[in-house]
Amino acid sequence: MGTLHRVVCPHDCPDTCVAVVKVEEGRAVKIGGDPGHSFTAGFLCAKVNQYLDRVYAPDRILHPMKRVGRKGEGRFERISWDEALDTIAGRFKAAAAEHGPESVLPYSYAGNLGMIHYGSLDRRFFAAIGASELDRTICSTAGFEGYKTVMGATIGFDPEKIANARLIVAWGANIITSNVHLWPFVERARAKGARLVVIDPYRSKTAEKADQHIAPLPGTDGAFALAVMHVLFREDLIDHDYIERHTLGVEGLRARASAWSPARAAAETGVPVEVIEAFAREYGTTRPSAIRINYGLNRAAGGGNAVRLVTCLPALTGDWRYVGGGAQLSSSGTYPARGALLTRPEMIRPGTRTINMSALGEALKPDLAPPVKALYVYNSNPAAVAPDQEAVLRGLAREDLFVAVHELFHTDTVDWADIVLPATTMLEHTDILKSYGHLRVAINRPAIEPLGESRSNTEVFRALAAHMGLSDSRLFESDEALLEQAFDWNHPRMQGLSLRKLDRMAHQRLNVPDDWAPFANGGFPTPSGKCEFYSESEKKAGRDPLPRYVPPREGVSSNPELARRYPLAFISPPAHHFLNSTFAGQETFVKREGGGPSLILHPDDARARGITDGALVKTFNDRGAFFARARVSDAARQGVVVGLSIWWNRFCPGGRNANAVTSQALTDLGRGATFYDVLVEVAAAAEGEVAPAKAASA
Repeated sequence: MGTLHRVVCPHDCPDTCVAVVKVEEGRAVKIGGDPGHSFTAGFLCAKVNQYLDRVYAPDRILHPMKRVGRKGEGRFERISWDEALDTIAGRFKAAAAEHGPESVLPYSYAGNLGMIHYGSLDRRFFAAIGASELDRTICSTAGFEGYKTVMGATIGFDPEKIANARLIVAWGANIITSNVHLWPFVERARAKGARLVVIDPYRSKTAEKADQHIAPLPGTDGAFALAVMHVLFREDLIDHDYIERHTLGVEGLRARASAWSPARAAAETGVPVEVIEAFAREYGTTRPSAIRINYGLNRAAGGGNAVRLVTCLPALTGDWRYVGGGAQLSSSGTYPARGALLTRPEMIRPGTRTINMSALGEALKPDLAPPVKALYVYNSNPAAVAPDQEAVLRGLAREDLFVAVHELFHTDTVDWADIVLPATTMLEHTDILKSYGHLRVAINRPAIEPLGESRSNTEVFRALAAHMGLSDSRLFESDEALLEQAFDWNHPRMQGLSLRKLDRMAHQRLNVPDDWAPFANGGFPTPSGKCEFYSESEKKAGRDPLPRYVPPREGVSSNPELARRYPLAFISPPAHHFLNSTFAGQETFVKREGGGPSLILHPDDARARGITDGALVKTFNDRGAFFARARVSDAARQGVVVGLSIWWNRFCPGGRNANAVTSQALTDLGRGATFYDVLVEVAAAAEGEVAPAKAASA
């Protein structure tokens, strides 16, 4: 008969699904959704539906290994855990003795978003040895900073109540690909007469199904939002009472918006005046309206301020009064998480340097003082995902750089490793998870024993601490102790929740009313208690206290000299069957994405370059180049090319993916990555110019 276990998907997705796994004789044989979960409603995404293929993949890493070939060749031989840990500890000690402890650098992100496997003993360990701190900026920091500047915390409408909205705006959000469990709630709203408008430079799967698609040029969302405000103020489509009671700085915002007429914004964004005017009037007259903001618009030079500007809109119209109205970037701030208790920042030595993960290529230059001599990678695949790929690969190729990688599969980064450690999946370890797309806490308990010699992050860091000869008890706390530390269990929103109940039920909704409208009566978690159009905190930090439009660094109008050489804006949004570079090594998903990378070009842009559908093309700028098959389609607006990502380098012709052309430049707020602030040129590939890609085998 077998037994049923609930496990929780820890991958970088807002939906944080609970899955039901059937286990027979110690082997997981079936996986499906949990029908008792009110948000995910019993179905899994296409990727996690195939998760058992991932767990039992024949090419999964199951034993520690050491490099036996040249760097980059990816040739290894099996070793014991003791040898692997002794080697890592020895190289960390040697680097610290010669160059100081800051010559050791951790590199991790959201390959596992479980609270204890994302950030707990790992942060304590690297603080204890004095390693460089990593600023984890690669995805969301610009948007977080922009949103929190206005709202105080990443709290928005209850996603399950978006069904109440009469207008839904997906702004930089491809819901069907990146937030699929929200889609049924959107469809419920539309069945009751709501309209869906998608604002995105690319006609995504969600835009294809929308009532309207508005396609601004990449990085110009802030100008579009200011023009919407211009119309709202001009035509008095604002909620004076809500603004008076619950906001701060409206006159300054009005003055800023007054300079951005729809005509000016049209010239900047490429969106016609009449489209801007009509959208602004619809938004200003439709209650409730819900804006689902996603991270697409935060990946440009002005990404933080763009999110900040969009976040101001619901307070102007009073949409926060309504259940299901307002905005949502992330629900993560709703959870009373105790991240500092898990990570123990007090252990960081005063004066320790911080390295921005979005500028890894710069950090790995040998002339950095002190140089990075030892790199420990987990929960990430920087050889594929980090910007300015050529710079990153030059760094990883350094003979004097020791690299250890804790992984499930032989990724592009593993190719450059000296030591490789086998990692566990969600079926094989304990964790606790919040979500950034709904309001349910979930606990993950192992359904099967770890395969081979795989070990979880917390197991490895306890073992590394022992092999380093460290004795601080905070480095050896059990997973059970960490679970207790993860939340403030006495917080009002945690009332009725406990680890005991979670072990019985697997997941519980936060203690908020069913008809929760978090800011119907104000009460924003800002310094003033109001929605802050004007931020005194930003002023004290030496930044503009009002949100403003920051143009792209590599925009056609903002950088005309560069645009003369590289006239096409390039974006690389997620491929439907990948999740960043996760799942991009599995044959099933590689096939579903067409077998290799593609580049979508508007027919006019393709015609001007003599490019036909299916042709191999080279996309390039001063930083590098990658090759892909052309898809000629008006899904890309004219002047924009789209490379759905993130492909592993080994499956790309020429061995480089879209990040060959992206930049290490950072955003205005949050010092985040600017993946969608890129100018390129595209040309047909010359015959014999590039070697073919390898085939997927996972």
